Amino acid sequence: MKKYIAFAPLFALLAACATQPLTSASNQDWPSYGRDYSNQRFSTLSQINRANVAQLAHRWTYNSGVNSTFQATPIVVDAVMYLSLPFNHVVALDARDGHLLWRYEHQRKKDYPMCCGPANRGVAVSDGKVFIGTVDARLIALEAKTGKVLWDIDAANDGVTNNAEVADSLRDSDPLKKDNVSGTTGVGIAMAPVVYQGKVIVGITGVGYGLHLEKATPNAPLGAVVGVAGRYGRPGFLAAFDAATGKRVWQFDSIPPQGWEGKFSATTPDGIPLNRDIAKERATLAQYPDAGRYGGGSAWSTPAIDPVSGLLFFGTGNPSPQMDDVSRPGDNLYTVSLVALDAATGKIKWHYQQVPHDQWGYDVASPPVLFDLMRDGKKIAAVGQASKLGWFYVHERTTGKLLLKSDAFVPQSNMFAKSTADGTRIFPGVFGGVNWSPSAVDEVSQTAFVAAIHWPVRYTLHDGITDAQADVNKPGIRYSSLEPMNEPHWGLLSAINLETGKINWQQKTDDPLVGGVLATAGGLVFTGEGNGNFDAFDSATGKSLWQFKAAAGVNAPPISYAIDGVQYVAVAAGGSQIFGFKQGDALMVFALPK
Repeated sequence: MKKYIAFAPLFALLAACATQPLTSASNQDWPSYGRDYSNQRFSTLSQINRANVAQLAHRWTYNSGVNSTFQATPIVVDAVMYLSLPFNHVVALDARDGHLLWRYEHQRKKDYPMCCGPANRGVAVSDGKVFIGTVDARLIALEAKTGKVLWDIDAANDGVTNNAEVADSLRDSDPLKKDNVSGTTGVGIAMAPVVYQGKVIVGITGVGYGLHLEKATPNAPLGAVVGVAGRYGRPGFLAAFDAATGKRVWQFDSIPPQGWEGKFSATTPDGIPLNRDIAKERATLAQYPDAGRYGGGSAWSTPAIDPVSGLLFFGTGNPSPQMDDVSRPGDNLYTVSLVALDAATGKIKWHYQQVPHDQWGYDVASPPVLFDLMRDGKKIAAVGQASKLGWFYVHERTTGKLLLKSDAFVPQSNMFAKSTADGTRIFPGVFGGVNWSPSAVDEVSQTAFVAAIHWPVRYTLHDGITDAQADVNKPGIRYSSLEPMNEPHWGLLSAINLETGKINWQQKTDDPLVGGVLATAGGLVFTGEGNGNFDAFDSATGKSLWQFKAAAGVNAPPISYAIDGVQYVAVAAGGSQIFGFKQGDALMVFALPK
């Protein structure tokens, strides 16, 4: 008891300091994607708080000149903001007023097929270098002072994941003759790298082979995603590279060379039936001995790292081919999993496969987050993940044991139902739940904040062409498709109690929420909407306290930083082509009036 009394004055002093105006000695950076290795996206700054946020004013904007899907987290180090733009251009700005210090223009490989559009989620800054992964699967180190290229490597070696004749076959099939089928899926890097103990850690995307039907209208959502059984795709990976030279140090492949079929699980790990024909899968396993070579498992999100245990945590994407599962019997390890690796060697420690043998696009896409979970007055080192399925999972950090699965934070219907010729309506579907958007955690209040999507999709089986259309020279091709349904859809911002899994509050938004969340010690939660709204809510009650209208969709994660006694909030407003939100080129920064 005496020990706690002795520390009480110190705690009181720290609490008092947290509410005082910032001083020039209290500069605070945002040095990494999730602010630190925990990925909590929680700022301890409180100059902007629930009492004064209504006065928050626009301070400056940087317009990049690149009007395209903008998903980047700005990085702020020593009063300099490093910002990745669509197509992997990078700028350094004075974080006080936004004036340009330097700009790097990325020259993409000629005719290189992009997996998932031009968006990039950020850079890493360490040891005088800025690191960026690119849409053409390169990892590049720039000099932080000048933007000069220090090294530039091919991170994936083989950048193409499919054979173009699949797209040609689809173009000849019905009902896709009238649709614009995107044929080649290239490997790229979407995640922001993270630097740990002299190594740059990054993963590749675009390996969960699927084709896209493009929409003709510029601001319409992407059309159906099409999956075709066969030998298409490749394994994904997460890899570490020497920060000084770019030399590969280790690589973890998302698909193990042996044992990728797993245990043929009939349910999810938490007991939900998957509607699999296990007997048929086992019977056909011998026909597909090399399925693991095409297995998928993109790495979408920046890992979280625990320096104490030396463990690294990241999520993997869907198996390949996407949706159509005929040519990949088994559990398709380690796809759609939260994976723990030894950060020094890349060796796997444990995995939790949220959906074995996924057919619905339920990638583990949102970054994992580390925090201490309170249970019976004791702290448990935990890792959480906001899933596409609509649950927030909490695991024991060293073993992967599931400690808690939250209440559903989005509506759920027909999950894990099979595709049918008439179409199966399911939600959440390929969009999520929580898509790639990072969550935020306030460890003190034991609350997770997640930005989610309700958007039903139709899951349809197309089993060749009809007899009337039959052509012996061009037989029909079997494929499955997922497409957004033309019905009401919206966003949900939720505060989840990490001790109980209950939802403290929710705010419904007009548009699906994709972009991410910032929580602060000022009692605030910030997030953006596709209609251009940038919002601040009371973190305790969910009450709307402030809103700013941008010219494009605010579909990127906000950050907060402090320089010379001033707290700033920054966010990109560049929209999202996939979700049909208006695109733009702005990085906006806000502060209290001078």
